[in-house]
Amino acid sequence: MPTTPTAYAVPFAVDRTAAPRRYDLVNIGDEPVDGLSLTHLGTGYCPPLVVRRLDPGRSLGIAVFGAAPDETGVVIVRWRRPDRSEYLWRMSLVGPGMAP
Repeated sequence: MPTTPTAYAVPFAVDRTAAPRRYDLVNIGDEPVDGLSLTHLGTGYCPPLVVRRLDPGRSLGIAVFGAAPDETGVVIVRWRRPDRSEYLWRMSLVGPGMAP
């Protein structure tokens, strides 16, 4: 009988305290993430970001220019775990304070 893989929690929290112009993506997991890329979908402009590695406890700043606070959109986050498995997460930029 095949085994079901254990669920994997998204290892990020979003710090929105400087929103709507800046958001910080914080690695709250217990392992580094590799090949991290972020793509913005929505109004305004957010430069695409690619980071080789984000260690636990470290953060990555995301800047959004020219959008109203309620129209900033979403960011698609892509990363790899140390075992090279790939993950995608759709992150909303609208929301309160610090949230997973």
